Amino acid sequence: MYIAMNRFKVQNGSEDDFEAVWKNRDSSLSEMKGFREFHLLRGPVNEAEGYTLFASHTVWASHDDFVAWTRSENFRAAHRNVGTSKVHYLGHPQFEGFSVVEGA
Repeated sequence: MYIAMNRFKVQNGSEDDFEAVWKNRDSSLSEMKGFREFHLLRGPVNEAEGYTLFASHTVWASHDDFVAWTRSENFRAAHRNVGTSKVHYLGHPQFEGFSVVEGA
């Protein structure tokens, strides 16, 4: 199993717009081989730096299935309008990928 996460620093005041982008997106993840589940996670507010931390979290059957998604037309379509919303980010998303340690 493989878990892929992107962490987003969303400027304070843009949280509702950020969540709306995800809630209203046209996702085709369920059509992809190996896709298991998706979650959007809302984390803590960092008042000092002016952002709320969010993470997108997908679970895949394997790393190869995830890589196939990133090379697919479905991926390109899902990311085609990135940057056109009213959401203000502090920096670029930070990707983190994890392989599950079986038996642990």
